[in-house]
Amino acid sequence: MSLFTNSRRPTTEASTATPDGSPAENPAAEGAAAHDLAADGAPADPAAPDGQVVDDAPASPADGGGRRAVLARVINALALLFVLFALILPNDLNLITPGAFLRVPVEGLLGAAFLLLLRGRLRLIAAVLMGVGLGALSIVRVIDMGFFAVLARPFDPVLDGNLLGEAVGYLNTSIGRLGAIGAVIAAAVLTIAVLTLTTLAVLRLTRLLVRHEATAFRGIAALAVVWVTCAALGAQSAPGIPTASRAAAGLAYHHAAQVRASVRDEQEFDRQAAVDPFASTPADQLLTALRGKDVVVTFVESYGRSAIEDPEFAPQVNAVLDDGNRRLAAAGYAAKSGFLTSPVYGSGSWLAHATFLSGLWVDNQQRYRTLTSSNRLTLSRAFHRANWDTVAVQPGTNRAWPEGAYYGFQRTYNDGNLGYRGPGFGWSPMPDQYTLLHFQNAEYGKPNRPPFMAEIDLTSSHIPWAPLPQFIDWKDVGDGSVYGPIAAHGDQQDAVWRDPERVRAAYRQSIEYSLTSLFSYLEKYGNDNLVMIFLGDHQPIPLVTGGNPSRDVPITIVAKDRQVLDRISGWGWQDGLKPGSQAPVWPMSAFRDRFLTAFGSQASRTH
Repeated sequence: MSLFTNSRRPTTEASTATPDGSPAENPAAEGAAAHDLAADGAPADPAAPDGQVVDDAPASPADGGGRRAVLARVINALALLFVLFALILPNDLNLITPGAFLRVPVEGLLGAAFLLLLRGRLRLIAAVLMGVGLGALSIVRVIDMGFFAVLARPFDPVLDGNLLGEAVGYLNTSIGRLGAIGAVIAAAVLTIAVLTLTTLAVLRLTRLLVRHEATAFRGIAALAVVWVTCAALGAQSAPGIPTASRAAAGLAYHHAAQVRASVRDEQEFDRQAAVDPFASTPADQLLTALRGKDVVVTFVESYGRSAIEDPEFAPQVNAVLDDGNRRLAAAGYAAKSGFLTSPVYGSGSWLAHATFLSGLWVDNQQRYRTLTSSNRLTLSRAFHRANWDTVAVQPGTNRAWPEGAYYGFQRTYNDGNLGYRGPGFGWSPMPDQYTLLHFQNAEYGKPNRPPFMAEIDLTSSHIPWAPLPQFIDWKDVGDGSVYGPIAAHGDQQDAVWRDPERVRAAYRQSIEYSLTSLFSYLEKYGNDNLVMIFLGDHQPIPLVTGGNPSRDVPITIVAKDRQVLDRISGWGWQDGLKPGSQAPVWPMSAFRDRFLTAFGSQASRTH
C-alpha cells in the first residue's frame, strides 16, 4: 500500500440479481455507482485514475482491520502537519519558537478552497503545482536561514547564486574534498526529498478534502473567521509573530520583489560608477603627500566593532590594543582610528575590499562583476598610476585572480606561491605571522627597492576559528612546518562548534592573535617611511555578535612621520589604535575619495 495513495479498486463486475434473487433493474448503473463510491460511501477522487478510489475508512478484518485505518489516519495527520509546517516555518532561525507554529496560514485556507472548486484533471494539476511550489518555497526558507545565520540577510535569487559555489569552496577547504562532495550530495537529496514529499502531501490532503467536501468547506469557513478576527485584533502567537499568518505569501512576494530590484540595481550601479571625480586626475597630482612612503593596507578578517565593544570580547582585545599602543609608541609610531561601515556582514570579504578600494558601495556579486569589468580608478591603481610598485598578498586565494589586473596590482602572492609548508588552520591556509614574514622577505625587506603600495589579507581570524595558530618567535617561523604540532594539538572544529561559548571564545582569540602578529611586525620590521592602514573587512557571523549589531569595523592609520597624520587631522579620528564609541563612522565607500583628497595636491574638492 502506498503511504500517500492508500487506494483500492472496487469490484467492476455488477451483480445481476438483488439480494432476494430478483434481477437488477440497471446493471450498468450499478457498475457506475461502484465507480463513484467507495465501500464506505465516500465519493471517488476525480483526480485519480478511472475506477480508483482513495479510501481511508476502516478496512475489513480481511484487509488488516484497524491497522490499515490507523495507519491511514496517521499518514493523513503527518501530511497535514508537513504542509502546515511548510506554510508557516520562519526563514530565520532566531524566529523559530513554539509560538511560530501556533498560526493560521491564509494560504492554506485559500489553497484548500481553490482545490475544492476545481474538478477532475484540473484539480490534479493544481495540486501538483501547489505541492512543488510549496516545496520550492520551503527550500528557499532553509537557504534564507543559512544566509541569516552567516550574512544577517535573506538569500537573493539573482545575486547570490555564485555564493553557493563559494560555500562549496569553503567546505572543500575546511572539511576536505570528500566532505564537500558529501555535503553537496546530501543537499541535492534533501532538495528532491522536500519537493517530492510536499507534492505527495498536498495530493493526499486534496483527496481527503474531496472525500469530505461539505465538512471541509465548513472548516475552511470557520478558520477564515478565526483568521480575519485575529488579523483585525492584531493577535500574536509570539512577540512579533501574528497569529493570522501570511508568511508564505509574504516570503514569495519578497523574493519576487528582490528579483525586480536586483535587475534595476545593475543600471543604478552603472550610473554611480560613471561618476568619478578622480578619473582624469593627472598622475603628478595623485598622492603627492605620500611620495617616498611605503603604504600597506592590511585587512584583518572579521575584525568588527563587536571585537572592541562587546563585553565578552573587549577586555582581552582591548588589552592587546593597549599593549600595541605602548609598544608602537616606544618604537616611534603614532596612530589615529575611526570606523567604517562595511557593505557586508559575516562573509563576502572581497566585496568589502572592492568597496574600500573603489569608492563605490559593492554589496553584491553583480556589482562586483560590473566594477571589475570597468575602468573605475581604485586606490591601488591610483598608487600604480603615481609610480608606486603595487603588490597584493592574498593567502586565502587558491586559484587564478584576474581581478588583480583591474585593481592595478603588478604582483600577487597567494596560497600557491607563498611557499608555506605547514598545516592549514581551519579555512586559513597559513598563520598571519607567516604571511607577514613572507611579505617581509619577498618585498618589504629588499634593499634599494622603490616605494610600494601593498594590500595584505590576514586570514587567521576567518571562521571557523579552529584550530588556531600561536604567536611564536619570528626566527622560528621558517617555512611553516613548525606549525604542525600547534595545529595537531589545538582545539579542533568538531569540538569547538558544539558549544556557542567556545565558538565566541575562539573568535576572540583569533582577533588577539592577528593583532598581536601585526603589531609585532610593525615593531620589529617597520621603518620611518612605513604607513600602515589596517581595518576589518566585516563583522563576524551573528552567532558571535548576537542580536542585531552594526556593520561597523575599526580602521587605523599608523605612521612614524607625524605629517602623515596631520593630513587627516580634519577627519575627527581619535588618537591610538582603538577608536572610541564617539569616533566618526563613514560608509566604507567614502574612504577612497577622502584619502585621495587628503594626500593629493587637489584638496579643494568637496565630497
